[in-house]
Amino acid sequence: MTDTASSCLLSHEGVLAVRGPDAGKFLQGQLTCNINYLKPEQSSLGARCTSKGRMQSSFRICSHEDGYLLAMARELLAPQLSDLGKYAVFSKCKLSDESEYWTRHGLFACEAQLAALDLTSPGVANQVTRTDGLFAIGLGNRRVELWVSPEKAEQVAKILQTTTQAPLNEWLLGQIRSGVGQVFGGTRELFIPQMINLQAVGGVSFRKGCYTGQEIVARMQYLGKLKRRLQRLRADLPGHVLPEPGSELFSPVHDSSVGEVVLAATDAAGFELLAVLQENAVSDGRIHLGAPNGIELKLLDLPYELDSDREIQR
Repeated sequence: MTDTASSCLLSHEGVLAVRGPDAGKFLQGQLTCNINYLKPEQSSLGARCTSKGRMQSSFRICSHEDGYLLAMARELLAPQLSDLGKYAVFSKCKLSDESEYWTRHGLFACEAQLAALDLTSPGVANQVTRTDGLFAIGLGNRRVELWVSPEKAEQVAKILQTTTQAPLNEWLLGQIRSGVGQVFGGTRELFIPQMINLQAVGGVSFRKGCYTGQEIVARMQYLGKLKRRLQRLRADLPGHVLPEPGSELFSPVHDSSVGEVVLAATDAAGFELLAVLQENAVSDGRIHLGAPNGIELKLLDLPYELDSDREIQR
């Protein structure tokens, strides 16, 4: 991606809203991230797990007015609303689908466009800047999510005409290169948070106390030996059909699957992906997509280092 201002519609995600006096208290007992740390000028990644620590959803969360907004894969929103609703009846909060209310844009190098909207461009990852009916969430590397209320939609659409209209694929490629995994329908309840390095990108708090699945997640961080972890890979095959989330990966070190695709996107020379892989397959280095004799994938570096001592301070 060049430094040309570009934008795309984030159509792959929906927005779950939790509002009311007990919204924060309710979510604190459900999510991996620490709601008490979530100030209006901050956002966070996070997940909701089963009692066995498997992620039912992952999301980006921020506060808004009398509650919180969670952006997650669109196909996960209805089941999460249904399941969370079973517990929300005991709290003074209301859950709803606000996907049709919010228009969300992914922006790259759009500092001038944000200034035209009276928004300061977030300077660091997870920073939130706001004005009436709009807020921007920084993701780092000049990538910003812009959330737009209906009354601002026409103004924003006019200003974003000055940008290059990019396909969603370009946004997902940036996410892959940032090493940020995500749960989709095909990978629901497949991974624990550490498998997609969620703790390394601020999506897990080890100081917040109890939440559903907390015992398993904490035990893995302090005592466990994780044998499967997020990796970044690529194939130099232009025009190849992208693998779906949950597609299996293979290696000669095992007769069966050694991992699953988390997220994939194309570039000019082929495609890149994030996948959860067994450590011994990574050490061997021979990774194939879809079958033991499938497309060979090359391992790439992630843009961060894992540091368990730093991670447990959150």
